[in-house]
Amino acid sequence: MTTTASTTTASTAAPAPAATARELGLAHYAARGVLENVLARHGATFPQQIALRAAITADAPQTPDDLVAQVQESLKADPAGIRAVFDELRAKELLVADGEHLHPTEAGRELFAVVAAETAPISARIWGGIPAEDLAAAGRVLALVTERADAELAALTA
Repeated sequence: MTTTASTTTASTAAPAPAATARELGLAHYAARGVLENVLARHGATFPQQIALRAAITADAPQTPDDLVAQVQESLKADPAGIRAVFDELRAKELLVADGEHLHPTEAGRELFAVVAAETAPISARIWGGIPAEDLAAAGRVLALVTERADAELAALTA
């Protein structure tokens, strides 16, 4: 009898809503809001974090043009605005020019590490408990959406 009640409850439970552009956008902005809150406590912005990440995670020294291209791929922002973000990072002494390359300073690496440490437990709470197969499905869908949106953006800006 208990099994029947459980089965009935499970079968009458509302199905999860289908992912829509709005749902995907809301998830993005909710997660970004968490990161921006942490960044604000350290006097940094979301674009600065993305730009700093590009410089820190690069396998080889990067020119400003290399870094602008990487950040533009992530943020889909105007190159002039991205260059301004790199100027802000240099002014804050989080990046330094070394010849034709930009390098993160120790302060830049420290900020990146501190933000990562502060957001790690929050990310664990947000992502924790989601089944691996659901994450894999979401990853496939998000990759496809990104690919299609990138193609549409390219067509719009051509």
